[in-house]
Amino acid sequence: MANWVMPLFVAVVGVALFMQMLLFAAMLMAVRHLSQRVTRIADELQGRFFPLVSRLEVWVEEAQPRVSGALYEAGKMTHRARHQVERADRIVTEAADGLRIRIVHSDHVLTGALESIEDAGFRIRRSVRAPARSVRAAFRGIQTGFDFYRGPSEVERSKACLRPAGAC
Repeated sequence: MANWVMPLFVAVVGVALFMQMLLFAAMLMAVRHLSQRVTRIADELQGRFFPLVSRLEVWVEEAQPRVSGALYEAGKMTHRARHQVERADRIVTEAADGLRIRIVHSDHVLTGALESIEDAGFRIRRSVRAPARSVRAAFRGIQTGFDFYRGPSEVERSKACLRPAGAC
């Protein structure tokens, strides 16, 4: 039994190796065909892509000095604007401080003027009222003197009768 198994095994292995060789040959042909297609597509893409890249490089090289100049000018304008804002802030702050000082000074001046006016009004009232009181006191004194010489009036007699100790 062992005599025919070995040649059969060798024949099956030979057929399997031949089939494997055919498959490898087919795969080699497919890979070669695919490689040619990839090479052709790559060449086509390079033909289209490299001119675009070279144009883009030229455009970037042309635009780079302009962009650098624009960035430099933007930096200078930012610096100038900051300087102007700081200057305006300083001027506004100084003006506000000056205005505040003037307002405080005006307040002191007005307060002093109002106090002077109030003091003058008090002095005028005092100087007018004192003589008026003196005149009023003099008139009362004169009136009392006249009343004394005329004698008691009816009103004074009725007041006297209302007193508990008085005799009418």
